[in-house]
Amino acid sequence: MSALATLAGSAGLKVVERIIAKKFGDGAGQLAGDVLGAVAEQVGVPVDQLDQAAVEQPALVTQALRDVEERSPELIALYAAGIELQRAQLAAEASEPIWMRAWRPAGMYLLGFLWLWNVVLLHVANAVWKLALPQVPFAELVQISGLYMGLYMGGHTVKDAVTKWRGGGK
Repeated sequence: MSALATLAGSAGLKVVERIIAKKFGDGAGQLAGDVLGAVAEQVGVPVDQLDQAAVEQPALVTQALRDVEERSPELIALYAAGIELQRAQLAAEASEPIWMRAWRPAGMYLLGFLWLWNVVLLHVANAVWKLALPQVPFAELVQISGLYMGLYMGGHTVKDAVTKWRGGGK
C-alpha cells in the first residue's frame, strides 16, 4: 500500500498515513485493515486494488482518506477498547487457579501425543518389540480433534457453520 500511504502523506493526513504504514503502536495490523476497508468501501474497490486506485483516481481516494481521517479517532478508540478487553481477559485468567485454565494446554498436548503415537510411536514400538498394538482409528482421532477445536478454538465458528448449513444463516 505504498502509493496509498504516499497519497495520504502528501494530502497531510498524518494519522491515516501512520496507520496504513502500520507505524501506529505494536501490531496495528487489524487497525490498518479496518482503515483500509473503510477507504476501499468509500472508493468502491476491493482492498487489494486500493494502490491501483490511488494511482488512477487520486482525487477520489484522497477524499475517502480525508473522510476516514475524520473518523479515525473513533476507529482508534474501538481498537484501544479491544486491546484493553484482551488485557483484562489475560489478567483474569492469570488470577484463576492453575487447574481452571490447565485444560487448554493439557488438551493440546494430549492431542499432539495421540497423533504422534498413532502416526509414529506405535509403529516404532510394534517394530522394536515385535508387538501388535492396535491403532486408534483415524476417524475417531479426527472426531476428538474436531471436538476439541470446536470447544476451544472456535465454538462460535462451529455454531455459525451449523446455522448456515441448516439454512438459518444469512
